[in-house]
Amino acid sequence: MPTYFHLDMDAFFVSVEELFDPALKRKPVVVGGRPNERGVVSAASYAARQFGVHSAMPLRTAYKLCPQAIFVDGHPERYREYSGKVYQALQSFSPLVEMASIDEAYLDMTGTERLYGPPLRAAYLLHERILRSTQLNCSIGIAASRLVAKISSDLAKPNGVLWVIPGHEAAFLAPLDVRKVPGVGKVTEKNLHALGIRKVGDLAKLEESFLAERFGKWGLALAGKSRGLDAGGWFDTAIGEDTGPKSISHEHTFSEDTADIAQLEATLARLSEMVGRRLREHRLHAGAIQLKLRYSDFSTITRARSLSRATQLDTELFQQARELFRRNWRTGAPVRLLGVHASGFEEEAPQMDLIGEEHHERWKQTLAAADRLRERFGESAVSLAAGMRGQFRERTHENPAGLPGKKPKG
Repeated sequence: MPTYFHLDMDAFFVSVEELFDPALKRKPVVVGGRPNERGVVSAASYAARQFGVHSAMPLRTAYKLCPQAIFVDGHPERYREYSGKVYQALQSFSPLVEMASIDEAYLDMTGTERLYGPPLRAAYLLHERILRSTQLNCSIGIAASRLVAKISSDLAKPNGVLWVIPGHEAAFLAPLDVRKVPGVGKVTEKNLHALGIRKVGDLAKLEESFLAERFGKWGLALAGKSRGLDAGGWFDTAIGEDTGPKSISHEHTFSEDTADIAQLEATLARLSEMVGRRLREHRLHAGAIQLKLRYSDFSTITRARSLSRATQLDTELFQQARELFRRNWRTGAPVRLLGVHASGFEEEAPQMDLIGEEHHERWKQTLAAADRLRERFGESAVSLAAGMRGQFRERTHENPAGLPGKKPKG
Protein backbone atom coordinates (compact mmCIF):
# COMPACT_ATOMS: atom_id res chain seq x y z
CA MET A 1 0.00 0.00 0.00
CA PRO A 2 1.55 3.36 -1.02
CA THR A 3 2.00 6.19 1.44
CA TYR A 4 1.89 9.78 0.21
CA PHE A 5 2.48 13.04 2.03
CA HIS A 6 1.08 16.35 0.83
CA LEU A 7 2.93 19.24 2.41
CA ASP A 8 1.39 22.69 2.27
CA MET A 9 3.17 25.72 3.73
CA ASP A 10 0.93 27.73 6.07
CA ALA A 11 0.06 31.20 4.71
CA PHE A 12 3.37 30.99 2.86
CA PHE A 13 3.66 34.46 1.35
CA VAL A 14 2.50 36.13 4.57
CA SER A 15 4.81 33.99 6.69
CA VAL A 16 7.82 34.91 4.54
CA GLU A 17 6.92 38.59 4.84
CA GLU A 18 6.77 38.18 8.62
CA LEU A 19 10.35 36.86 8.66
CA PHE A 20 11.52 40.13 7.12
CA ASP A 21 9.13 42.29 9.17
CA PRO A 22 8.23 40.68 12.52
CA ALA A 23 5.85 43.59 13.24
CA LEU A 24 3.38 41.91 10.84
CA LYS A 25 2.96 38.86 13.09
CA ARG A 26 -0.54 38.16 14.44
CA LYS A 27 -1.95 41.08 12.40
CA PRO A 28 -4.35 41.02 9.43
CA VAL A 29 -2.05 41.06 6.40
CA VAL A 30 -2.94 40.91 2.71
CA VAL A 31 -0.28 40.16 0.09
CA GLY A 32 -0.88 41.09 -3.53
CA GLY A 33 -0.97 44.87 -3.87
CA ARG A 34 -2.48 48.07 -2.57
CA PRO A 35 -6.16 48.27 -1.58
CA ASN A 36 -6.96 50.82 -4.30
CA GLU A 37 -5.43 48.69 -7.07
CA ARG A 38 -6.98 46.24 -9.43
CA GLY A 39 -5.77 42.73 -9.01
CA VAL A 40 -6.42 39.99 -6.52
CA VAL A 41 -5.25 38.79 -3.13
CA SER A 42 -2.29 36.41 -3.40
CA ALA A 43 -2.40 35.45 0.26
CA ALA A 44 -4.02 36.52 3.52
CA SER A 45 -2.91 35.95 7.09
CA TYR A 46 -5.14 33.89 9.32
CA ALA A 47 -6.11 37.10 11.16
CA ALA A 48 -7.33 38.60 7.86
CA ARG A 49 -9.16 35.40 6.92
CA GLN A 50 -11.36 35.81 9.99
CA PHE A 51 -12.90 38.81 8.21
CA GLY A 52 -13.66 36.75 5.09
CA VAL A 53 -10.56 37.72 3.10
CA HIS A 54 -9.17 34.91 0.95
CA SER A 55 -6.82 34.38 -1.99
CA ALA A 56 -8.07 35.29 -5.49
CA MET A 57 -10.45 37.89 -4.00
CA PRO A 58 -10.25 41.38 -5.56
CA LEU A 59 -8.02 43.65 -3.48
CA ARG A 60 -10.74 46.28 -3.26
CA THR A 61 -13.19 43.72 -1.87
CA ALA A 62 -10.58 42.65 0.70
CA TYR A 63 -10.25 46.26 1.81
CA LYS A 64 -14.01 46.60 2.27
CA LEU A 65 -14.08 43.47 4.41
CA CYS A 66 -10.97 44.34 6.42
CA PRO A 67 -9.96 48.02 6.09
CA GLN A 68 -7.56 47.69 9.03
CA ALA A 69 -5.47 45.09 7.18
CA ILE A 70 -1.88 45.80 6.20
CA PHE A 71 -1.62 45.52 2.41
CA VAL A 72 1.77 44.36 1.10
CA ASP A 73 2.93 44.38 -2.53
CA GLY A 74 4.78 41.12 -2.02
CA HIS A 75 8.30 40.03 -2.93
CA PRO A 76 8.27 37.12 -5.41
CA GLU A 77 12.06 36.79 -5.27
CA ARG A 78 11.82 36.09 -1.53
CA TYR A 79 9.11 33.48 -2.08
CA ARG A 80 11.23 31.72 -4.69
CA GLU A 81 14.19 31.72 -2.30
CA TYR A 82 12.18 30.14 0.51
CA SER A 83 10.46 27.73 -1.84
CA GLY A 84 13.94 26.56 -2.78
CA LYS A 85 14.77 26.03 0.89
CA VAL A 86 11.60 23.97 1.31
CA TYR A 87 12.49 21.87 -1.72
CA GLN A 88 16.01 21.21 -0.45
CA ALA A 89 14.64 20.09 2.92
CA LEU A 90 12.15 17.78 1.21
CA GLN A 91 14.79 16.26 -1.05
CA SER A 92 16.90 15.45 1.98
CA PHE A 93 13.88 13.59 3.39
CA SER A 94 12.70 11.64 0.34
CA PRO A 95 14.12 11.27 -3.18
CA LEU A 96 10.61 11.28 -4.67
CA VAL A 97 9.42 14.87 -4.37
CA GLU A 98 7.11 16.82 -6.69
CA MET A 99 6.61 20.56 -6.19
CA ALA A 100 2.97 21.15 -7.11
CA SER A 101 3.36 24.91 -6.70
CA ILE A 102 5.63 27.38 -4.99
CA ASP A 103 4.31 26.41 -1.55
CA GLU A 104 3.12 22.80 -1.76
CA ALA A 105 4.62 19.43 -2.60
CA TYR A 106 3.91 15.72 -2.78
CA LEU A 107 6.26 13.11 -1.34
CA ASP A 108 6.16 9.39 -1.96
CA MET A 109 6.97 7.94 1.46
CA THR A 110 6.26 4.31 0.56
CA GLY A 111 8.75 1.95 2.18
CA THR A 112 10.43 4.56 4.41
CA GLU A 113 9.22 3.10 7.73
CA ARG A 114 12.69 1.75 8.54
CA LEU A 115 14.13 5.24 8.20
CA TYR A 116 11.46 7.33 9.88
CA GLY A 117 9.02 4.99 11.57
CA PRO A 118 5.24 5.02 11.03
CA PRO A 119 3.62 7.86 9.02
CA LEU A 120 2.72 10.11 11.97
CA ARG A 121 6.24 9.99 13.36
CA ALA A 122 7.67 10.65 9.89
CA ALA A 123 5.37 13.66 9.52
CA TYR A 124 6.54 14.99 12.89
CA LEU A 125 10.16 14.65 11.82
CA LEU A 126 9.41 16.42 8.51
CA HIS A 127 7.68 19.25 10.40
CA GLU A 128 10.82 19.67 12.48
CA ARG A 129 13.07 19.67 9.43
CA ILE A 130 11.02 22.27 7.55
CA LEU A 131 10.85 24.54 10.61
CA ARG A 132 14.59 24.21 11.23
CA SER A 133 15.43 24.89 7.56
CA THR A 134 13.02 27.76 6.89
CA GLN A 135 11.61 29.05 10.20
CA LEU A 136 8.18 28.45 8.64
CA ASN A 137 5.27 26.23 9.60
CA CYS A 138 3.55 23.71 7.34
CA SER A 139 0.64 21.28 7.36
CA ILE A 140 0.91 17.67 6.21
CA GLY A 141 -1.74 15.32 4.90
CA ILE A 142 -1.05 11.58 4.79
CA ALA A 143 -2.98 9.01 2.75
CA ALA A 144 -2.71 6.11 0.34
CA SER A 145 -3.55 8.49 -2.55
CA ARG A 146 -2.26 11.94 -3.39
CA LEU A 147 -5.79 13.27 -3.77
CA VAL A 148 -6.78 12.34 -0.21
CA ALA A 149 -3.42 13.53 1.13
CA LYS A 150 -4.01 16.94 -0.45
CA ILE A 151 -7.50 17.24 0.99
CA SER A 152 -6.34 16.14 4.43
CA SER A 153 -3.48 18.67 4.52
CA ASP A 154 -6.02 21.42 3.89
CA LEU A 155 -8.14 20.19 6.80
CA ALA A 156 -5.02 19.98 9.01
CA LYS A 157 -4.25 23.70 8.73
CA PRO A 158 -2.65 25.49 10.38
CA ASN A 159 0.51 23.67 11.44
CA GLY A 160 -1.12 20.26 11.74
CA VAL A 161 -0.98 16.69 10.52
CA LEU A 162 -3.91 14.54 9.40
CA TRP A 163 -3.57 10.85 8.48
CA VAL A 164 -6.38 9.08 6.67
CA ILE A 165 -5.86 5.40 7.46
CA PRO A 166 -5.95 3.17 4.36
CA GLY A 167 -9.42 1.77 3.73
CA HIS A 168 -11.19 4.78 5.28
CA GLU A 169 -10.90 7.16 2.31
CA ALA A 170 -14.54 7.02 1.21
CA ALA A 171 -15.82 7.54 4.77
CA PHE A 172 -13.43 10.48 5.22
CA LEU A 173 -14.52 12.15 1.98
CA ALA A 174 -18.28 11.50 2.16
CA PRO A 175 -19.32 14.44 4.42
CA LEU A 176 -17.11 17.00 2.67
CA ASP A 177 -18.46 19.60 0.24
CA VAL A 178 -17.79 18.71 -3.40
CA ARG A 179 -15.73 21.93 -3.70
CA LYS A 180 -13.09 20.24 -1.54
CA VAL A 181 -12.27 17.89 -4.42
CA PRO A 182 -9.20 19.21 -6.32
CA GLY A 183 -10.25 20.41 -9.74
CA VAL A 184 -13.84 21.25 -8.80
CA GLY A 185 -14.21 24.98 -9.36
CA LYS A 186 -17.20 27.30 -9.21
CA VAL A 187 -18.66 26.19 -12.56
CA THR A 188 -18.43 22.46 -11.83
CA GLU A 189 -19.72 23.03 -8.31
CA LYS A 190 -22.75 24.87 -9.71
CA ASN A 191 -23.42 22.08 -12.22
CA LEU A 192 -23.16 19.44 -9.50
CA HIS A 193 -25.48 21.39 -7.21
CA ALA A 194 -28.01 21.57 -10.03
CA LEU A 195 -28.01 17.75 -9.99
CA GLY A 196 -28.52 17.71 -6.24
CA ILE A 197 -24.90 16.76 -5.54
CA ARG A 198 -23.52 18.77 -2.64
CA LYS A 199 -21.35 16.33 -0.72
CA VAL A 200 -18.62 14.01 -1.97
CA GLY A 201 -20.73 11.13 -0.67
CA ASP A 202 -23.56 12.19 -3.03
CA LEU A 203 -21.06 12.02 -5.89
CA ALA A 204 -19.80 8.59 -4.90
CA LYS A 205 -23.32 7.13 -5.09
CA LEU A 206 -23.69 7.95 -8.80
CA GLU A 207 -22.90 5.53 -11.60
CA GLU A 208 -19.77 6.26 -13.64
CA SER A 209 -21.84 6.06 -16.82
CA PHE A 210 -24.10 8.87 -15.58
CA LEU A 211 -21.16 11.13 -14.74
CA ALA A 212 -19.46 10.31 -18.04
CA GLU A 213 -22.61 11.21 -19.94
CA ARG A 214 -22.89 14.53 -18.11
CA PHE A 215 -19.24 15.56 -17.89
CA GLY A 216 -17.29 13.34 -20.33
CA LYS A 217 -13.79 12.26 -19.24
CA TRP A 218 -13.94 14.71 -16.35
CA GLY A 219 -17.01 12.83 -15.11
CA LEU A 220 -15.02 9.57 -14.97
CA ALA A 221 -12.27 11.37 -13.07
CA LEU A 222 -14.85 12.75 -10.63
CA ALA A 223 -16.18 9.25 -10.02
CA GLY A 224 -12.71 8.05 -9.11
CA LYS A 225 -11.91 11.07 -6.96
CA SER A 226 -15.14 10.66 -4.98
CA ARG A 227 -13.81 7.27 -3.85
CA GLY A 228 -10.40 8.67 -2.95
CA LEU A 229 -8.54 7.57 -6.09
CA ASP A 230 -5.88 9.51 -7.94
CA ALA A 231 -7.74 10.24 -11.17
CA GLY A 232 -7.20 12.82 -13.89
CA GLY A 233 -5.11 15.95 -14.24
CA TRP A 234 -2.14 16.23 -11.93
CA PHE A 235 -2.47 12.64 -10.76
CA ASP A 236 -1.91 11.09 -14.20
CA THR A 237 1.88 11.16 -13.76
CA ALA A 238 4.11 9.66 -11.09
CA ILE A 239 5.72 11.79 -8.39
CA GLY A 240 9.00 13.17 -9.68
CA GLU A 241 8.05 12.67 -13.32
CA ASP A 242 8.35 16.14 -14.79
CA THR A 243 6.42 16.22 -18.05
CA GLY A 244 7.02 19.95 -18.47
CA PRO A 245 4.43 22.66 -19.11
CA LYS A 246 1.86 22.38 -21.90
CA SER A 247 1.66 26.16 -22.17
CA ILE A 248 3.25 29.25 -20.63
CA SER A 249 1.45 32.54 -20.20
CA HIS A 250 1.59 35.86 -18.39
CA GLU A 251 -0.99 38.61 -18.25
CA HIS A 252 -1.35 42.04 -16.69
CA THR A 253 -4.39 44.01 -15.51
CA PHE A 254 -3.88 47.77 -15.72
CA SER A 255 -4.59 49.86 -12.64
CA GLU A 256 -6.56 52.15 -14.96
CA ASP A 257 -7.88 51.23 -18.40
CA THR A 258 -5.69 52.71 -21.10
CA ALA A 259 -5.80 53.38 -24.83
CA ASP A 260 -2.21 54.68 -24.91
CA ILE A 261 -0.71 52.53 -27.65
CA ALA A 262 2.85 53.13 -26.44
CA GLN A 263 1.90 51.89 -22.97
CA LEU A 264 0.01 48.92 -24.38
CA GLU A 265 2.84 47.80 -26.64
CA ALA A 266 5.41 48.31 -23.90
CA THR A 267 3.32 46.05 -21.67
CA LEU A 268 3.25 43.42 -24.43
CA ALA A 269 7.04 43.63 -24.58
CA ARG A 270 7.31 43.06 -20.83
CA LEU A 271 4.90 40.11 -20.96
CA SER A 272 6.85 38.62 -23.87
CA GLU A 273 10.03 38.86 -21.79
CA MET A 274 8.39 36.99 -18.91
CA VAL A 275 7.14 34.25 -21.24
CA GLY A 276 10.53 34.05 -22.97
CA ARG A 277 12.37 33.57 -19.71
CA ARG A 278 10.18 30.66 -18.71
CA LEU A 279 10.59 29.08 -22.14
CA ARG A 280 14.36 29.24 -21.77
CA GLU A 281 14.15 27.91 -18.24
CA HIS A 282 12.42 24.79 -19.58
CA ARG A 283 14.59 24.71 -22.72
CA LEU A 284 11.52 24.92 -24.91
CA HIS A 285 10.68 26.80 -28.11
CA ALA A 286 7.13 28.02 -28.75
CA GLY A 287 5.53 27.12 -32.06
CA ALA A 288 2.42 29.20 -31.42
CA ILE A 289 1.65 32.53 -29.76
CA GLN A 290 -1.69 33.85 -28.51
CA LEU A 291 -2.80 37.34 -27.53
CA LYS A 292 -5.42 37.94 -24.85
CA LEU A 293 -7.10 41.35 -24.89
CA ARG A 294 -9.82 42.52 -22.48
CA TYR A 295 -11.64 45.83 -22.88
CA SER A 296 -13.20 48.10 -20.24
CA ASP A 297 -16.57 46.38 -20.57
CA PHE A 298 -14.87 43.01 -19.83
CA SER A 299 -15.40 41.77 -23.38
CA THR A 300 -12.40 39.59 -24.16
CA ILE A 301 -10.85 38.36 -27.38
CA THR A 302 -8.06 35.84 -27.96
CA ARG A 303 -6.15 35.62 -31.19
CA ALA A 304 -3.46 33.04 -32.00
CA ARG A 305 -1.06 32.21 -34.79
CA SER A 306 1.37 29.44 -35.57
CA LEU A 307 4.97 30.53 -36.06
CA SER A 308 7.01 29.62 -39.12
CA ARG A 309 9.93 28.89 -36.79
CA ALA A 310 9.61 27.98 -33.12
CA THR A 311 11.31 30.47 -30.80
CA GLN A 312 12.21 31.25 -27.19
CA LEU A 313 13.53 34.77 -27.85
CA ASP A 314 11.79 37.75 -26.24
CA THR A 315 12.20 39.89 -29.35
CA GLU A 316 10.54 37.35 -31.66
CA LEU A 317 7.72 36.65 -29.20
CA PHE A 318 7.09 40.38 -28.86
CA GLN A 319 7.07 40.89 -32.64
CA GLN A 320 4.36 38.25 -33.03
CA ALA A 321 2.31 39.49 -30.07
CA ARG A 322 2.50 43.09 -31.30
CA GLU A 323 1.35 42.12 -34.81
CA LEU A 324 -1.64 40.28 -33.34
CA PHE A 325 -2.42 43.30 -31.19
CA ARG A 326 -2.21 45.82 -34.04
CA ARG A 327 -4.49 43.68 -36.21
CA ASN A 328 -7.15 43.13 -33.56
CA TRP A 329 -7.25 46.13 -31.22
CA ARG A 330 -10.18 48.50 -31.74
CA THR A 331 -8.14 51.68 -32.10
CA GLY A 332 -8.84 54.06 -29.24
CA ALA A 333 -10.76 51.53 -27.16
CA PRO A 334 -9.48 51.44 -23.55
CA VAL A 335 -7.89 48.14 -22.56
CA ARG A 336 -8.22 46.56 -19.13
CA LEU A 337 -5.96 43.49 -19.53
CA LEU A 338 -3.33 42.10 -21.88
CA GLY A 339 -1.89 38.61 -21.94
CA VAL A 340 0.70 36.64 -23.93
CA HIS A 341 0.38 32.85 -24.16
CA ALA A 342 2.88 30.42 -25.73
CA SER A 343 2.25 26.80 -26.70
CA GLY A 344 3.08 24.19 -29.36
CA PHE A 345 6.41 23.47 -27.73
CA GLU A 346 9.49 22.01 -29.40
CA GLU A 347 12.78 21.23 -27.69
CA GLU A 348 14.85 22.56 -30.58
CA ALA A 349 14.27 25.27 -33.16
CA PRO A 350 14.94 24.56 -36.87
CA GLN A 351 18.21 25.87 -38.27
CA MET A 352 18.25 29.16 -40.19
CA ASP A 353 20.63 30.42 -42.87
CA LEU A 354 24.13 31.32 -41.64
CA ILE A 355 23.54 35.06 -41.17
CA GLY A 356 20.18 34.51 -39.49
CA GLU A 357 21.63 31.81 -37.24
CA GLU A 358 24.49 34.08 -36.12
CA HIS A 359 22.02 36.86 -35.28
CA HIS A 360 19.81 34.38 -33.46
CA GLU A 361 22.76 33.02 -31.45
CA ARG A 362 23.82 36.52 -30.36
CA TRP A 363 20.33 37.15 -29.02
CA LYS A 364 20.36 33.80 -27.20
CA GLN A 365 23.61 34.70 -25.46
CA THR A 366 22.36 38.19 -24.59
CA LEU A 367 19.12 36.89 -23.10
CA ALA A 368 20.93 34.14 -21.18
CA ALA A 369 23.00 36.87 -19.53
CA ALA A 370 19.84 38.86 -18.83
CA ASP A 371 18.26 35.79 -17.21
CA ARG A 372 21.25 35.45 -14.88
CA LEU A 373 20.86 39.07 -13.82
CA ARG A 374 17.12 38.57 -13.23
CA GLU A 375 17.83 35.47 -11.17
CA ARG A 376 20.12 37.50 -8.95
CA PHE A 377 18.42 40.90 -8.82
CA GLY A 378 14.77 40.24 -9.67
CA GLU A 379 12.56 40.07 -12.75
CA SER A 380 12.67 43.82 -13.44
CA ALA A 381 16.48 44.08 -13.36
CA VAL A 382 16.80 43.91 -17.16
CA SER A 383 14.29 44.73 -19.88
CA LEU A 384 14.00 45.28 -23.61
CA ALA A 385 14.03 48.95 -24.54
CA ALA A 386 10.53 48.48 -25.96
CA GLY A 387 9.35 47.27 -22.56
CA MET A 388 10.71 50.06 -20.37
CA ARG A 389 7.39 51.91 -20.24
CA GLY A 390 5.64 48.62 -19.60
CA GLN A 391 7.36 47.85 -16.30
CA PHE A 392 4.94 46.64 -13.68
CA ARG A 393 5.36 44.88 -10.39
CA GLU A 394 5.66 41.15 -10.85
CA ARG A 395 2.51 39.54 -9.54
CA THR A 396 2.78 36.67 -7.13
CA HIS A 397 1.37 33.61 -8.87
CA GLU A 398 1.27 29.85 -8.52
CA ASN A 399 3.86 28.83 -11.08
CA PRO A 400 6.62 31.43 -11.26
CA ALA A 401 9.89 31.24 -13.12
CA GLY A 402 12.42 29.28 -11.11
CA LEU A 403 9.99 26.86 -9.43
CA PRO A 404 12.18 24.40 -7.47
CA GLY A 405 12.54 21.01 -9.06
CA LYS A 406 11.05 22.15 -12.36
CA LYS A 407 14.22 23.23 -14.11
CA PRO A 408 15.45 20.92 -16.86
CA LYS A 409 18.01 18.34 -15.96
CA GLY A 410 21.49 18.44 -17.46
